[in-house]
Amino acid sequence: MKNSEIVELSTEDLTARLAEEKAALNKLKFAHAVSAIENPNVIKAARKTIARLSTEVSKRQNAAKSETAAEAQN
Repeated sequence: MKNSEIVELSTEDLTARLAEEKAALNKLKFAHAVSAIENPNVIKAARKTIARLSTEVSKRQNAAKSETAAEAQN
Protein backbone atom coordinates (compact mmCIF):
# COMPACT_ATOMS: atom_id res chain seq x y z
CA MET A 1 0.00 0.00 0.00
CA LYS A 2 1.44 3.33 -1.06
CA ASN A 3 1.52 6.49 1.02
CA SER A 4 -0.78 8.27 -1.42
CA GLU A 5 -3.40 5.56 -0.86
CA ILE A 6 -2.97 5.76 2.90
CA VAL A 7 -3.46 9.54 3.02
CA GLU A 8 -6.76 9.22 1.15
CA LEU A 9 -8.26 6.86 3.77
CA SER A 10 -10.45 8.14 6.57
CA THR A 11 -9.30 7.81 10.16
CA GLU A 12 -11.74 4.96 10.84
CA ASP A 13 -10.56 3.13 7.73
CA LEU A 14 -6.95 3.62 8.81
CA THR A 15 -7.48 2.08 12.22
CA ALA A 16 -9.45 -0.82 10.72
CA ARG A 17 -6.79 -1.41 8.07
CA LEU A 18 -4.05 -1.24 10.71
CA ALA A 19 -5.77 -3.95 12.76
CA GLU A 20 -6.18 -6.12 9.65
CA GLU A 21 -2.52 -5.73 8.70
CA LYS A 22 -1.35 -6.58 12.20
CA ALA A 23 -3.47 -9.73 12.20
CA ALA A 24 -2.14 -10.69 8.77
CA LEU A 25 1.45 -10.15 9.97
CA ASN A 26 0.85 -12.41 12.97
CA LYS A 27 -0.49 -15.12 10.66
CA LEU A 28 2.53 -14.74 8.37
CA LYS A 29 4.94 -15.01 11.29
CA PHE A 30 3.19 -18.10 12.58
CA ALA A 31 3.17 -19.71 9.13
CA HIS A 32 6.86 -18.92 8.72
CA ALA A 33 7.67 -20.42 12.13
CA VAL A 34 5.82 -23.65 11.38
CA SER A 35 7.23 -24.10 7.90
CA ALA A 36 9.22 -21.68 5.81
CA ILE A 37 6.99 -19.55 3.62
CA GLU A 38 7.78 -19.27 -0.06
CA ASN A 39 8.65 -15.56 -0.03
CA PRO A 40 9.83 -14.26 3.36
CA ASN A 41 10.05 -10.73 1.95
CA VAL A 42 6.28 -10.55 2.40
CA ILE A 43 6.87 -10.24 6.15
CA LYS A 44 9.16 -7.26 5.57
CA ALA A 45 6.60 -5.60 3.32
CA ALA A 46 3.84 -6.16 5.88
CA ARG A 47 5.93 -4.56 8.63
CA LYS A 48 6.57 -1.52 6.43
CA THR A 49 2.89 -1.19 5.63
CA ILE A 50 2.04 -1.33 9.33
CA ALA A 51 4.64 1.36 10.00
CA ARG A 52 3.18 3.59 7.28
CA LEU A 53 -0.33 3.17 8.65
CA SER A 54 0.80 3.81 12.23
CA THR A 55 2.66 6.93 11.16
CA GLU A 56 -0.41 8.35 9.44
CA VAL A 57 -2.62 7.56 12.45
CA SER A 58 -0.23 9.28 14.85
CA LYS A 59 0.15 12.23 12.47
CA ARG A 60 -3.61 12.73 12.46
CA GLN A 61 -3.82 12.37 16.24
CA ASN A 62 -1.09 14.98 16.71
CA ALA A 63 -2.86 17.33 14.27
CA ALA A 64 -6.10 16.95 16.21
CA LYS A 65 -4.32 17.66 19.49
CA SER A 66 -2.67 20.77 18.11
CA GLU A 67 -6.02 22.01 16.76
CA THR A 68 -7.68 21.59 20.14
CA ALA A 69 -4.75 23.32 21.84
CA ALA A 70 -4.99 26.21 19.40
CA GLU A 71 -8.72 26.52 20.03
CA ALA A 72 -8.17 26.46 23.78
CA GLN A 73 -5.71 29.36 23.55
CA ASN A 74 -8.18 31.53 21.63
